[in-house]
Amino acid sequence: MPTSALNDTIQPSWQAHLKLAFAARPGGSFMTERRHSGPLRVQKPLYPEGGQICHAVIVHPPGGIAGGDALTIEVDVGAASHAVLATPGATKWYKSNRRSARQHVTLRVHEDAHLDWLPQNNIVFDDARAELDLTLVIAASGSAIGWEATQLGRQAAGESWNAGHLQATTTLMRPNGELLWTERAILAADDPLRDAPQGLGGWPAFGTLWAIGPARSEQTDAALHEQLTALLGFDANLRSGFTCLPGGVLLIRAVARQMQALQALQIACWNLLRPVLHGVPAQPLRLWST
Repeated sequence: MPTSALNDTIQPSWQAHLKLAFAARPGGSFMTERRHSGPLRVQKPLYPEGGQICHAVIVHPPGGIAGGDALTIEVDVGAASHAVLATPGATKWYKSNRRSARQHVTLRVHEDAHLDWLPQNNIVFDDARAELDLTLVIAASGSAIGWEATQLGRQAAGESWNAGHLQATTTLMRPNGELLWTERAILAADDPLRDAPQGLGGWPAFGTLWAIGPARSEQTDAALHEQLTALLGFDANLRSGFTCLPGGVLLIRAVARQMQALQALQIACWNLLRPVLHGVPAQPLRLWST
């Protein structure tokens, strides 16, 4: 039996799909659709900020993603509603045995709707082959803030990332197909960019926060420029910077020696940006303190 066929026989893979929809109704924002197949779930809707903002926690019961697994998440945030989505812990990408593991996320934000996409970080195990794809489709009057953060190797276990492959694609676009921003990162464990100063500089943690919304203006951008410059000041354990793009897109990128520093920076940026883009105060998630 060929090796690939033997792997498929011995190591069954998870195929999981989760579809969520939110809508504005009298009294606030509500989860109106929740469908799943395979090991992807969402806990009951939560309202720690009151009825206008619906929180949900996406759970992957196996606890990690192995070679051959494929996870698909679809989220539809209806007009004038507000959804906050998070995960309870880091997403672990296990050793793949030469088979790729995949996660596809599609987020749709309609007119006057708001989305906070706040998953915890990825941990890429040694010899993992991970493919991540996220697409945000957002109406011109909608706003969204989201992030991704990745750690190469299990630092807590003293393990580095010596073999494997990572591919990550992020796309922000309008419903009519207008492209606002897209980026595709392809990184192998032996890629010189991991140690190059124009790459990761030898640091194992990196991430990007993206924010988009119509509330920004020249005045708010000038204020944000000053505040972000102060927030992203020099740190011996972290390098970061921000970019403003046409279409109201703001990007904040960072590389760090440790994931904790990167996560703290992303939360601080979310605290700053949320009142500007969504018009509501930033309230840290209880998950972040557990």
